[in-house]
Amino acid sequence: MHERIIDDVSTETTRLGTAWRLVSDTVMGGVSRGTLTQENVAGRTAWRMRGSVSLANNGGFVQMALDLATGGSVFDASGWDGLRLMVCGNGEDYNVHLRTRDLDRPWQSFRAGFHAGPEWRQVLVPFNTFAAHRTQAPLRLEKLHRIGLVAIGRAFEADLAIAGLALFRETDGA
Repeated sequence: MHERIIDDVSTETTRLGTAWRLVSDTVMGGVSRGTLTQENVAGRTAWRMRGSVSLANNGGFVQMALDLATGGSVFDASGWDGLRLMVCGNGEDYNVHLRTRDLDRPWQSFRAGFHAGPEWRQVLVPFNTFAAHRTQAPLRLEKLHRIGLVAIGRAFEADLAIAGLALFRETDGA
């Protein structure tokens, strides 16, 4: 397997020069709350999102988001098979949300789920497993803009840590 590392969490910014940030449903009137810190989690340096997801006021999410491209530019992930995450959490299910420059509404995304147990583990999320959410646009990997790791859709306590993010390809592409 071949990979391109996006973030090894060794510094506050990724290899792309961008940084993780916390986004919650308060941007739309919800009341979910959370924190995002860089800390040692079970022996690894990681970004850790903790929070309470609330469905009150039509809310329901807390997200750690990473812009893959700045300004109006795009990130080209074509030629790669998917994302490799190194995660641990509190035994809950979470989502990965992708946004492309083709999407113009904040509720539109491409989504895939994963489970984050209490031990560090590698999670492979193939691009062909992402489903369009509230859009008819296709997932165009050459136009990626943002990735989000999201606690969403039900009231629960989120605790998710990521110690690595990369693109992966099963073959060498030759």
